Amino acid sequence: MVNIEILRDYTYTDTIVPNEFIDFFMPEANGEFVKVYLYLLRSMQSHASNCTISAIADCFNNTEMDVIRALRYWQKTGLLHLEEENGEICKIHFLPIPITETNTSTKDAPVAPPISENLAQNVHSLRSSVPEMPVSAPSAEPVATQKHRYTADEIAGFLKNDDISELFFIVETYIKHPLSENDMNTVLFWHEDLHFSNDLIVYLLEYCISKGHSSMRYLDKVAMGWHDNNITTVTQAKEDAAIHSQAYYGVMKALGITGRSLVEAETAFIRKWTKEFAFDLPLIQEACARTITATHQPSFEYTDSILTSWHKNHVHTLEDIKTLDAAYAKAKKTAPQPNASDSAPASAPRKNSFNNFKPRSYDYEHLEGTLLSSTSH
Repeated sequence: MVNIEILRDYTYTDTIVPNEFIDFFMPEANGEFVKVYLYLLRSMQSHASNCTISAIADCFNNTEMDVIRALRYWQKTGLLHLEEENGEICKIHFLPIPITETNTSTKDAPVAPPISENLAQNVHSLRSSVPEMPVSAPSAEPVATQKHRYTADEIAGFLKNDDISELFFIVETYIKHPLSENDMNTVLFWHEDLHFSNDLIVYLLEYCISKGHSSMRYLDKVAMGWHDNNITTVTQAKEDAAIHSQAYYGVMKALGITGRSLVEAETAFIRKWTKEFAFDLPLIQEACARTITATHQPSFEYTDSILTSWHKNHVHTLEDIKTLDAAYAKAKKTAPQPNASDSAPASAPRKNSFNNFKPRSYDYEHLEGTLLSSTSH
């Protein structure tokens, strides 16, 4: 192949990037981490005075947690040293790039920050407290919690893997406390049993924490949901989150729900409509509108009855609903009308405070049709 000659036909201010960084550290790092490192180099060499976590995040359209994760990564490799004050990063020091004879890894870099040292301490305490005997199979635990249980020695073995060690460190950073034995087993379950990549686990953390949930129990529940829906990449997870977020708030708006979040039973209905029935949001909102018209209040059960009926009648679009409504209206016109004498009451009830209203008579054979023929407002 022909060698490519690289020339510069301009004069601009430059940012000096060490060759060692390009040769040995950049190929191994996440692309987003590299962007942050280069941004910091540029800021340092130009003596920028407005460098903040927020500014870096805005520059790359990332979250502040993405930026902090990148900074922690470069600190772990030994290229940066972070100073913190009141829990916030206030100074960033560029350190000499550690070079070894092989120049293929960062194994001679400074040790990881103290938060990762907790992992080794936890494993040491676990190893000293766990008897040297085979782990018996669980007997009384529910099926949902019967996961592979890693021993302290197995966890220590995993910690020798740089990817796993970094993953534990990242999880600790997000949940803001050292990982317990159960926490480590949960993370390993995601990685080893569910085959989640590190990037997918990081997004799992970001997604759940953005919703105000940082407990491992909640994280595990979401992870299991993704696994059940065959979500294996960050892109798939983001698409799923976007769909559910859109449906979630779309249903709340259509039903006029404000000032509160939906409870689990209500979100279960939404999952049923979007996943099991595979209904688009406009179709679901139409059912919500008909619910309000008929009941004058939000009722997930009533909306579900409408959508279940549409599902049974193979309704997939708003045009299908119009066709179904027209068929019902036509059938209603051709149906024989009951005689007035047949529906007249035998005797009028005496009005008092308890029966001062007209009694209602429901025709359950027409309930489904009534639901379908209601119009939205």
